[in-house]
Amino acid sequence: MTDLALGTYRCRAIPESAARAAASGAWIDTAPNYCEGRAHILLAPALATHPELKVSTKAGYFTAATGADAVRACVLDGEQAATGHCLAPVYLKWQLHRNRAELGRERLDMVLLHNPEGVHPGDRGALHRALRTAFAVLEEEVAAGHLTGYGVATWHGFTDGMFTVPHLLALAADAAGGAHHLTAVQLPISLVMIDPLLQALDGQGPVVDAAMAGLEVMASAPLHGGELPAITGPELTDLIRPGLTPAQACLLTTASCPGVTQVLVAASSAPHWAEAVAVVAQPLLDPDRLREIVGVLTSA
Repeated sequence: MTDLALGTYRCRAIPESAARAAASGAWIDTAPNYCEGRAHILLAPALATHPELKVSTKAGYFTAATGADAVRACVLDGEQAATGHCLAPVYLKWQLHRNRAELGRERLDMVLLHNPEGVHPGDRGALHRALRTAFAVLEEEVAAGHLTGYGVATWHGFTDGMFTVPHLLALAADAAGGAHHLTAVQLPISLVMIDPLLQALDGQGPVVDAAMAGLEVMASAPLHGGELPAITGPELTDLIRPGLTPAQACLLTTASCPGVTQVLVAASSAPHWAEAVAVVAQPLLDPDRLREIVGVLTSA
């Protein structure tokens, strides 16, 4: 069983979509830089009305306006603010406090370090040191009652070999001095970003490693920024499962990846959300069908 989550990166109607997610019992995924820095504020009313809603947010990227606020708060200098991305401890603590205030939550369900591979491009050692330091800050937030768990949201950190799930677990254990609160990874999985699915079918890769460790695995960009439904033809859609729309076929394939626990979808309209809810309620594709689908894609 794979759950549906509302992704807010490309969501055009966050308040209405959040209300639909609440009615479906879905997780919501957001970030302080989404919707030009307004995503948290737009979500806050729905979160106040539905305190049971689970939310993952992020730390790392920030808008120019947030960067200016951070400079005024003396947690970033002008050069750091110009990069739009930072995981330094002083900034990270400030951003976590800001996230809590904007979302109206005393305790955050989950904070994901946002594409940390961008902090030290190509320098694995420096990146691991930065991650270990950031994990220590997050463990402090857990101890203070401000955070339940944390993780990493990456676009290409796994595929570029900048870290693996065992690396992340070891860094978290070192930062915590033992039992840690690293609970999730988020990465793109789709008919385009298909490597994690290929690896999972072979019992390898980040999805399997995370699942074996009991982590949440959040699959992002299942529709590849909305591009996939338009290029998924009827033959491929029918191969995945007859009777589905192209968007549903793409979502079902991602949801069926062994080890995935949540699929993020930015459904702004009620019909699109209903389509997504309906397809994740269906039986998942078995590994043989997934291999057939992958075979068609890789031979094209």
